[in-house]
Amino acid sequence: MSGVDILVANLLSPIVLSFVLGAIAGLIRSELELPDAVLKLISIYLLFSIGLVGGREIAKAGVGELADLFLVTVGLTLFIPIATFVTLRALGGFDVANAAAVAAHYGSVSSVTFFAAIAFARAAGGEPEGFLTAVVALMEWGVVVALFIARFSMGRQSGALDLRELMLNTLRGRGILLLSGGMLIGGLAGDTGWRQIAPFYEQLFRGFLMLFLLEMGMTAARQIRDFAKVGVFLTGFALTAPVVFGVIGVWLGYLIGLSMAGAFVLGAICASSSYIDAPAACRAALPEASPGIYLTASLGITFPFNLLVGLPLYYGVAAWLYAA
Repeated sequence: MSGVDILVANLLSPIVLSFVLGAIAGLIRSELELPDAVLKLISIYLLFSIGLVGGREIAKAGVGELADLFLVTVGLTLFIPIATFVTLRALGGFDVANAAAVAAHYGSVSSVTFFAAIAFARAAGGEPEGFLTAVVALMEWGVVVALFIARFSMGRQSGALDLRELMLNTLRGRGILLLSGGMLIGGLAGDTGWRQIAPFYEQLFRGFLMLFLLEMGMTAARQIRDFAKVGVFLTGFALTAPVVFGVIGVWLGYLIGLSMAGAFVLGAICASSSYIDAPAACRAALPEASPGIYLTASLGITFPFNLLVGLPLYYGVAAWLYAA
């Protein structure tokens, strides 16, 4: 399949078209909406499902195969939020709170972008390693790294920074709990146990993902109206950062011996930015930061860019590396 064919297949896939339909509905102020309870249920299903599948793959993988990936993931979890914070402070002139809040979003992961990357890789004929779910779970700690930087920069080292409470709040978050718990259950479940639940967690996955992306399209369209709030610099950052981080992720995946599809998905993980768990953490720990800044950058700019442009780009980089 050529690069053009892959691009067309991605843009015309039901998953991407669901997002586009949602964006159109948002732009024309349609009455279409999904109830909050339904959205929470779909989100729980998607996170738990990918955790279960990932746990089974981790159980099958050897320790040596995961060691390099673990080291790379820890490095990325530190590098991406620190690089984002320094860039916004040094080049963008952002205050500590807003720079740290944006760093928390870009240091964390968009699970939906991860799901879409897996679907993209499979549509292109590849099968990414299932244990990449562990990367998503570990990189959720990028939020803690960014918030720690904020507290340190604000000069609150003497008692104001409760690292234990910060970590507990992160563990309580929906993303880490469902991904980590799902991986544990999936790793412990035998073949017999898995066959009993596989029809629900495998065959219905794409349908639930389409419904979630329909809502994400409507939400992203509403954020687009707030472009003026983030300014020219942050708009450029929200378009440039995913490309830089995504290419780094693909390259590192190539270096540690992942398959081409796996390296591509690792790049997509690095390029993504959170808009579910990170906003909740920032509202609680950084009330000084503006949601109009970090949510517009993450959800209004980077998310649709990754879905429509970024995924084919990262896949092209992976194809070039593996053809060399």
